[in-house]
Amino acid sequence: MSDPVLMHARADGIAIITLNRPGQRNALGAEMRSALRHAWEWFEHDPALRIAILTGAGEKAFCAGGDLKEMVETGMRVPPREFYALPYDTIELSKPTIAAVNGVAFAGGWMLAQACDLCVAATTARFAITEVKVGRGSPWAAPLIHMIPQRIMMEIILTGKPITAARAYEIGLVNRLAAPEALMDCAIALAQEVLEGAPLSVRAGRETVMLATEMGRAAALQAARAAHEHAYNSHDAQEGPRAFAEKRQPEWRGE
Repeated sequence: MSDPVLMHARADGIAIITLNRPGQRNALGAEMRSALRHAWEWFEHDPALRIAILTGAGEKAFCAGGDLKEMVETGMRVPPREFYALPYDTIELSKPTIAAVNGVAFAGGWMLAQACDLCVAATTARFAITEVKVGRGSPWAAPLIHMIPQRIMMEIILTGKPITAARAYEIGLVNRLAAPEALMDCAIALAQEVLEGAPLSVRAGRETVMLATEMGRAAALQAARAAHEHAYNSHDAQEGPRAFAEKRQPEWRGE
């Protein structure tokens, strides 16, 4: 049997993590959950990797969510806190991530796409928070209020009905749309745009966005200033203006 999660490190610093159970619609069974946790840890601890793209194998599913058969067999009630390897939540990551949604992203699949910093989707993809259909819950959806309007969030959660990729783009859940065959090219292009920035500035910028969703205006401004001090005092903060003045590409050192 092939590995449940595939890990590929590109020479340009992009990690590609692929959920690899297309026959099970890349559902988050025990083996998949364990392998995904390992993949995130690999990405975080490899200094050569600066950004990750999470996608699913096959044409039908990014991830169909949790394994309902497993839930029945184990009599699962409230999932343990560490049940899913969720970026920036149960897995500590300091680097940016992109979800490349190639098919259905239902329940836990939506959860994974939502947890990533950026999201690109195939025009054939569909998104749904389907927990109400099977008597389960979606507490992980709480941060969605910072991404889409309240009334739309309410309808999505209360009805459990899927939305198209075009609708997901329209409401702000998805950054970019691509034809299915061009999805990974689109995700890689977005990753490369992020990689053009100074590493410390990208990291501080990401922290600023997250701080702004958790604090009031004054507190977020103060915390963001602190988050940027390392970037301002770095070698790259001098290299960037120097390269601009000399009309050349900057040579980032991440320090």
